[in-house]
Amino acid sequence: MRARGFGLLAFVAAAVSGVLTAGEVVVRPEAAPGPLDNPLKGWCPYADAGPIRQPYSMVFLYAPWKALEPEEGRFAFEAWERNDWSAPAAEGKHVVLRVYIDYPSKPSGLPDWLKGVVKQTPYTDHGGGLSPDYDDPRLVKAMERFIEALGRRYDGNPRVAFIQLGLLGFWGEWHTWPREELYAKPATERRVVDAFRRAFPHTMLMARTARGYAGTQPWLGFHDDMFPEDTDNGHDWSFLAGIRRAGRADNWKRAAVGGEMVPHRATAWLGKGAAQTFQMTERSHFTWVGPYGPALDRSTSPEFRAQSEALVRRLGYQYRLTEVRHADAVPAGEPLRVSLRGENEGVAPFYYPWPVELALLDPSGRAAARAPLDCDLRTWLPGPFEADARVAFSAPPGRYTLALGVIDPWTGRPSIRFANALPVRDGWTALSTVNVEPAR
Repeated sequence: MRARGFGLLAFVAAAVSGVLTAGEVVVRPEAAPGPLDNPLKGWCPYADAGPIRQPYSMVFLYAPWKALEPEEGRFAFEAWERNDWSAPAAEGKHVVLRVYIDYPSKPSGLPDWLKGVVKQTPYTDHGGGLSPDYDDPRLVKAMERFIEALGRRYDGNPRVAFIQLGLLGFWGEWHTWPREELYAKPATERRVVDAFRRAFPHTMLMARTARGYAGTQPWLGFHDDMFPEDTDNGHDWSFLAGIRRAGRADNWKRAAVGGEMVPHRATAWLGKGAAQTFQMTERSHFTWVGPYGPALDRSTSPEFRAQSEALVRRLGYQYRLTEVRHADAVPAGEPLRVSLRGENEGVAPFYYPWPVELALLDPSGRAAARAPLDCDLRTWLPGPFEADARVAFSAPPGRYTLALGVIDPWTGRPSIRFANALPVRDGWTALSTVNVEPAR
């Protein structure tokens, strides 16, 4: 929102509800509908599947292994990024990545230099394809080397939101149903999981299933690619049944859960099936939906759009500030005590330690000074949260707008917005005003 005419300070004063008691400012911001495109949550559509009709902050990218390692030991990550990361729908968006070897109905993703070395078995299910011998020691070693290279390129890359383990099974989904004899043995799964863990100590990883060795990992997220139909349908093979059986029901507190809605059924699952969709969102603690999801649906129904927006606001995190307290004035160079209270209205936390900062904005809206707020977003689970800190600003005397920002390491700018009727300037959420007085 932009201040006009009477300046940002007056705009903030008019926009927030606060009281001043014995030198203390207390602001209790009005609630408002949460943003629909906050980072690392909500819709995560294909970047190449046609028009995206709703706000989104991430895109889902499949990649065949052969495109990323066309020759043994020679990686084409930069060329792939130029092509896929620069697509119009991907511009300015974080990415979720899954690498596959066998995608039914598509040409094999096995690198050419492994063809004729690793056995491939033809099949006709799901449109047909060639399933490699996942347990061939030469393939397993090649996958481990590839995963290591993938980690060197993308671990800690601030544009990458989540990496799905992929590689094994149809679509990289860790199964070859109904041709179960084509799938990898548990020892191969274990080596792939361990390779990803070594390669990605910083970037969040997700697996399709909590079966076997993957289900013993407390750090691993999971993706349900038949949401919400198979999320918790009463069968022992359902997504959540497997997670509970593995003892990983609380993994969502530290690792993301997401995945794809049943393809081409968004209107049904946000129509007659909406109650089940929201119930499964609550049970699974889903953070994002993709690559297929409501954002790709053609429906123009107001009811469908309203349900879509309601679902986005439940997915992942949604932060609403309930109270801000601080002194109305502070001598230059001395710490200002600030207290924040709020509510995470979503079903999950935020999963990365993005910096939280306070800023002093001058009347033009420029950040005249910034200071870190000592808190960890990852601990703001659903329900109340708080942050108390003493922050010192290097700013000349004057009257400033006190603002809050969560910094996206990719852009270096404030990114996460709050479910409050508060002015936002260049990503900074204006909280109140404060006087910086001459140093004592």
